[in-house]
Amino acid sequence: MQDSEQASAIPAFQQVWIPMPDGAVFAGRLWLPAGLAFSKVPVVLEWIPYRQSDLTAVGDSMLHGWFAQHGIAALRVDLRGSGNSDGTLDDEYSPQEQDDAVATIAWAAAQPWCNGAVGMIGISWSGFAALQVAARRPPALKAIITCCSSDNRYTDDVHYMGGCLLTDGLQWGTGFFNQLARPPDPAEVGPRWRDMWLSRLATLEPPLATWLAHREYDAYWKHGSVCEDYAAIRCPVYAVGGWTDGYSDAVLRLMANLTVPRKALIGPWTHIYPTWGTPGPAVGFLQECLRWWKQWLVGEETGIMKEPMLRLWMGEQLLPRATGPSIGGEWFTLPAWPVSAPLQPLYLDAATRALRVSAPTDLDTPLVIETPQHCGLFAGEWCPLDGGGDAPEFQADQRQDDALSLCFDSAVLEAPMELAGIPQLSVTISLQGDATLLAVRLCEVSPDGTSARVTFGLQRVQRPPQHAPGERFQLAVRLKGVAYRFSPGCRVRVALSSAYWPMAWSEPKSGGLTLWPAGAVLRLPAMPPSARYQPPAFEPPQSAPPIAHEVVDPGANSRSITWDAATGEAQLIIRSRRRSVRLGELTFGGDGEEIASVLPRDPASARVVMRRSQFMQRPGWSVRLVSVTEFFWRKGALHMNVSFEAFEGEESVCQKIWDHQFRW
Repeated sequence: MQDSEQASAIPAFQQVWIPMPDGAVFAGRLWLPAGLAFSKVPVVLEWIPYRQSDLTAVGDSMLHGWFAQHGIAALRVDLRGSGNSDGTLDDEYSPQEQDDAVATIAWAAAQPWCNGAVGMIGISWSGFAALQVAARRPPALKAIITCCSSDNRYTDDVHYMGGCLLTDGLQWGTGFFNQLARPPDPAEVGPRWRDMWLSRLATLEPPLATWLAHREYDAYWKHGSVCEDYAAIRCPVYAVGGWTDGYSDAVLRLMANLTVPRKALIGPWTHIYPTWGTPGPAVGFLQECLRWWKQWLVGEETGIMKEPMLRLWMGEQLLPRATGPSIGGEWFTLPAWPVSAPLQPLYLDAATRALRVSAPTDLDTPLVIETPQHCGLFAGEWCPLDGGGDAPEFQADQRQDDALSLCFDSAVLEAPMELAGIPQLSVTISLQGDATLLAVRLCEVSPDGTSARVTFGLQRVQRPPQHAPGERFQLAVRLKGVAYRFSPGCRVRVALSSAYWPMAWSEPKSGGLTLWPAGAVLRLPAMPPSARYQPPAFEPPQSAPPIAHEVVDPGANSRSITWDAATGEAQLIIRSRRRSVRLGELTFGGDGEEIASVLPRDPASARVVMRRSQFMQRPGWSVRLVSVTEFFWRKGALHMNVSFEAFEGEESVCQKIWDHQFRW
């Protein structure tokens, strides 16, 4: 069958039930190409807990339906304890989860319509899963596409950045907690739905309790971090990300450390498939996937491996806006990573607060960085979700945060300045206390004063045990990788702060730090000589039509900042009414609120309250879940108080309360 003939048919999914070796049965949705009476086809698996019959049903139909239109079978499975699958789920990326994925791949490869070749695709959780399962090397897994994922669950995931606790991780943890409590759908599993649900509720625990108990990179985080053994992955890998997303650095590391056939694509996008990518241009990503699958699952030469290893977006003219930034730019390619490229050093001049291309002569003027704790209110989220999160989540104009920071500005640029790679700041500092936070922001300041954050880094700074208070030591802070062209007429700004709230939690007894000018230098990776600017080779975005659904309520999101003139308390208030959707007789939706508050001169005053509510209903059946989670410092310990209640109709069927303390 030719591509044009395959594309003319839009196959509907069929429900499948997949047996596991221990007797559990998993729910799957399967899209099969037309004409299978005459041939066998490969299958692509997406493996996540996000509920195929409601939460991801519309997007699944557009992604996997398109693959089936073009001759590739697609299988979307709810993993153990999620959606309509048997069992319970209590954490991310468990050994059991990986075992189940290996069994599912074997099941799929053995189906009479399958040619024995399986691929995995995924974004976020399912992108992590693709890497982790590839490292298990199931025989039928021939290639993967991993999007917005990481090879290191500690350094480059939603939980910590540079050892700093991320509020995004707390947000994700409270949302995941409520997802764990959602029941199976009685229309899918029948009368046993209630027993399955009560089993989930009986074992329900906040996953955040586990994450917060592991403050350092230990065996817990090493499990599932494929950076521990890149050589374990032996199938081809296509790694995809976006510079606005939290996970782009892993793409570069995978290219540097894997030895299998591999490709990289990093656009300007946030946490979203490039088919629907923003900011910047969406691209024909599914067509790119099809070339990959035909190359590795069918054995057809598509030319994809004859192209440069990396295709990256060089951004420019970034306009920061909380509801979604605007960014220009163009594509360029690199033959490999890492590459040899010159480093452009910019020196921090303490006397003039300037960024200089040559080292300053005054090296005796130390600078104290003791930032007001509300610096960071305009930072946005560590990983903005393009409207899929709780509120407008992108960075705003950084001027107000800059005003609370120690800033160093370059001279006005007379020519474009390009960088591509991982910037790094090297400084000599001293601490009076035991620990603090250092946030480093690299911004482009336009002639009108707008400050756009091009990239940034966070580092939890601990005074070395052998150093006395006030004694100097060296520190290097890696910023997130980026490719960006600073425009003529603009300035380059480095902003340093000992707070970046509420993106990162400050230390409760942080006393700031002292920066010593000697050796204070920012090294910017210049454009590699091997780079080649090339016009976009992508086709326009395509997808299959979505399944029939109705948006009952489009939802509404808000993000506001308040200041109490009497106490000085600053609050960031996020309110969201999630989109309500009807699929057949099923309607689902929810809402949430977050309040992050802090006193400017008291890091121990930091407090966040997160409220979550979700509902599912059919005629004659309804379920509602409500949780409230509060985080705050008390006597040097981080407290997490959680209350949860589940309702069937108006009847409360489960109430639980937790109080956890974590000493740092």
